[in-house]
This record gives sequence, C-alpha cells and structure tokens, in this order.
Amino acid sequence: MPDRNEEGCELKRGPEKDQWRLYSDLAWTWPIISPPEDYIEETVFFSQKIAEYAQIDAKTLLHLGCGGGHNDYTFKRYFKLTGVDLSESMLNLAKNLNPEVTYRQGDMRTVRLGRSFDTVVCLDSINYMTTEEDLRSVFITAYEHLTQGGVFLTIIEDISYMGSNNYCRCTARAHGDVDLAFIENYYHPDPGETTYEATFVYLIRKNGVLDIQTDHHLCGIFKFEKWLDLLTDVGFEVHQEKLASPELNSVGYLPVLIGIKR
Repeated sequence: MPDRNEEGCELKRGPEKDQWRLYSDLAWTWPIISPPEDYIEETVFFSQKIAEYAQIDAKTLLHLGCGGGHNDYTFKRYFKLTGVDLSESMLNLAKNLNPEVTYRQGDMRTVRLGRSFDTVVCLDSINYMTTEEDLRSVFITAYEHLTQGGVFLTIIEDISYMGSNNYCRCTARAHGDVDLAFIENYYHPDPGETTYEATFVYLIRKNGVLDIQTDHHLCGIFKFEKWLDLLTDVGFEVHQEKLASPELNSVGYLPVLIGIKR
C-alpha cells in the first residue's frame, strides 16, 4: 500500500533510479541552458594552471567526461584534444561544436585509449562518481594516460560548498523560438552518505506553448581529505588551487586539485 498523509493523500517519493535525461532526450537543451561562452573564463584559468604545473611542454589533453564539449571550445585553443564521454547525445553536441576534436565514447572509470597525454582533465562530470572506488578508478584512468611530468586537473563541485543542504537555483535563457527556465535542486538527505540528489525541472516554451519536464541524478560527495588521500595513493603529487565562483556564496570558490605524475 502506498504511504499517505493525514488527509489521506498518497505521498509521492522521488525517483527510485537515475533518469539522466540531460544526457539523452533532453541533451538538446544544454547549449541553451549553459552555452560554451559561459566556460571561457574558467577554461582559460585551467589552461594557465596546467602550463604552470606541468613539468613538460603540455601540448595534448585528454578530457574525461567532456559532455557537450563546452570547455573544449576553449581548451582547443591551447591543446590538441581528445574527449571521452559516456553519453552519445552529448558527444554528438561536442562533435558539432568542435569538429576538429577527436571524441570517443567510453566510461571514465574504465576507458583505456592505448596512448598517453601531456595532461588529463575531469571537471564537473566527476560528480557522478558515487563511491570511493569510482573516484579512485577515475584517478587511475588519468594516471595511466599521463606522460611522465604531465598533470591531472579536477575540481570539487559538490553541495558542501553551496552553503545549503537544499540548494536551489534557476537559469532562464532563450534561443530562437524556445524560452527555457532550468531549475536545479541539490539535496543531501543523509550527511553520513557519499551521495546527494540533483533534481532538475525544465520549463520549456516553444512558440509560447509550455512543456514541463523533470530529471533526477544521483551524484557523489566526499570529504576533501578523501580526495587528497585517493590522489596521493594513486601516485600523484597533489597541489591545490581555487577557482573563483561568485554564485557559491558560502565560500566563493571551487577547489581545484592538480596532480603531477612524477
């Protein structure tokens, strides 16, 4: 029997599994919600830090979890790029945006391309690692694809830096005949767990006609010290930087971790 409240109404619970619609049938909304131009400043920062920490002349880059290629739009100015992502829909967006970049479908935890790169990056897609084993697997993938003296760069983008256990934000954009409001909610139901929920609501108006869609994702959250321990255990010499992020009012930055392969 379904649970009911005092008025006898059935209580609706959240999705029992990930939907990941942003990476399938709703992937077309991503360039509207978060266009490539929004990533220029941060990607320039990442590129500068790679050049600063690399012990070699970093010319090639492997982007694990490249998504729709929005960071690659700027990375390709500095590096010869290869991108890897699990989502075919996102890879199609990336290929259209960056036809000069090599893209491969694969899981960042297990993919092996049979070659090395001067640098490896894994940005917000690393949020989808929900266990310590997952996180370590990505670090191993990065390490095994790196040239000696190369660097691995990743960011910690989780709700602990958003100053709220029930953080919400909304982005409203328009493109052609589409008006789109994208509502994000991040919720960490159990502080003792290594996962949190990301629930998205899409208010899509095409020629003024409203269509409401929802999406649910399970993401990982780990103590800062755990990131450092896992990177060190894999073999990296770890350094820390900060990426200014004014939207995160609690601290105003995202931690950037840089691992050097000695």
